[in-house]
Amino acid sequence: MKIVNLDATQVTADDLNWDPLKPLGDVTLYDVTSTVESPLIPERIGDADIVITGKTPISRETIDKCPDLLAILVVSTGYNAVDYAYAAEKGIPVLNVPGYGTRIVAQFAVGLLLEICHHVGHHDRAVKAGRWENCGDFCFWDYPVIELAGKTAGIIGLGAIGTVTAEILRALGMKVIANSPRETPEGRRVAEYVDLDRLYRESDVIFLHCPLFPETEKMINSESIGKMKDGVIIINNSRGGLIDEVALAAALNSGKVYAAGVDVVSAEPIHGDNPLLTAKNCLITPHMSWVATEARQRIVDITIDNVRSVLEGRPQNVVNGVREIRKSLK
Repeated sequence: MKIVNLDATQVTADDLNWDPLKPLGDVTLYDVTSTVESPLIPERIGDADIVITGKTPISRETIDKCPDLLAILVVSTGYNAVDYAYAAEKGIPVLNVPGYGTRIVAQFAVGLLLEICHHVGHHDRAVKAGRWENCGDFCFWDYPVIELAGKTAGIIGLGAIGTVTAEILRALGMKVIANSPRETPEGRRVAEYVDLDRLYRESDVIFLHCPLFPETEKMINSESIGKMKDGVIIINNSRGGLIDEVALAAALNSGKVYAAGVDVVSAEPIHGDNPLLTAKNCLITPHMSWVATEARQRIVDITIDNVRSVLEGRPQNVVNGVREIRKSLK
């Protein structure tokens, strides 16, 4: 049984490890492989039975070049880095890691909003630069401070993360509305389900907690922004491809969108010509919502359980409908 982990240190960094994976087979660990299509990817997979990937794409071409693959494991909840539909055609299950970071990602989303509302980091730097000492008054502030109580938050994608985000926002006194493919009792407990047009029209803050699919790609664009309130705030720590970044930058610079907080962008790591880098009132963090030690340990633990499930012929956490292993393991 050959197992290749293409992006091992993306999860473990320097404080965790993949040691529990090693008794399960002949394991090869690579620190990081590639965030774009590359000949290195099939070369590193070789004749492996199981491949574990983080941000390294597993394309149709790679799958065809690696005919021994029995399963593809993704160390995240999102799985758009894998051509999961083609993997299904080839009888290869794609497994993900659901639920590992529900609370920390929701916490981070609200953290982005609170930083926009208070500019804590900016004022900390200002104090340490001597401005408070020399201002001649007992306080100062450089940006409007925004009180959230009584305002409306719209959440697009009221799954597990969206539901926890809604709970936090309600604790801050906000009204929460949501749009999601299906309604759940948990969702109805924390939010009112509405159509997208109403969500755009009524929300003071919009959170993106939906997956990136063809139908959601660039759903935040000039047309949808035009339906929003003047001065809306947009928070995205789901997937960068949900936003047309040119349109958002233009809306930020015009003031139509008051501010945005994004932990994800369309191409990662971010390119120097990304228009959000120079847009007004745009807070950008480096895809770090998920990196709490506790969450990363859950990724390791669930991934190892996923490997065991493949070895036992009953793959779990399957996202592409393939629930059988197509041939005997080596």
